[in-house]
Amino acid sequence: MEHFNKPLTTLSIMVLLAPLLMATDPDPLQDFCVADLTATTSVNGYPCQPPSSAGDEFLFSSKIATGGDPTGNANESNVTQLDVNEWPGVNTLGVSMNRVDFAPGGVNPPHVHPRATEVGIVLRGALLVGIIGSNDSGNRYYSKVVRAGETFVIPRGLMHFEFNVGEEAATMVVSFNSQNPGIVFVPQSLFGSNPPIPTPVLVKALRVDTEVVELLKSKFTGGSAAPMNDNFADLCVGEAW
Repeated sequence: MEHFNKPLTTLSIMVLLAPLLMATDPDPLQDFCVADLTATTSVNGYPCQPPSSAGDEFLFSSKIATGGDPTGNANESNVTQLDVNEWPGVNTLGVSMNRVDFAPGGVNPPHVHPRATEVGIVLRGALLVGIIGSNDSGNRYYSKVVRAGETFVIPRGLMHFEFNVGEEAATMVVSFNSQNPGIVFVPQSLFGSNPPIPTPVLVKALRVDTEVVELLKSKFTGGSAAPMNDNFADLCVGEAW
């Protein structure tokens, strides 16, 4: 009876099975999978509606044809989202969009999209787009004033912001390579988390006094945004917009 080398045989089987064990199909397996937003179960997304009930309107949306009022909050900017929750037709397609409207001096505060790269185009006005690199780049700050018709790209996971440096209102439209890119607003996350980050942690990390941390927390509790600094323009003296 022939004897097999068990370790070698086991290794051979694993090599043969590896392509099957690692096989994945990240692409959609059908033309469309219109999200059933009312479903009680989901796995990294939404289940599909039956094709017979989806109709054909899921291919189209007019939601970002107009924007909201950017003067209704302290940041003086308004985000109109068009992710899978607002546009079920993009379910499983790995895309979504936002429209952001800015009043003069309005800002889309420093934030991160943890699940997507962002590509944007300015439709009107002039926006200072700032991107902060990771530790690998020495936390380098990249910036440029992007004007109507010009584009920009934000790598996935990098902190960034947009600030209207013009005297008129500004608008941009951005797209993401995720149906749900997610967003983490840095100031809100640090000072308005629920439950709050312990004050001693922020005092140590930010190297400021307790009173400063408590003041900042008071600006963000309850989901409100901190008022714009009255002297914000003074901080920008010398910048060539």
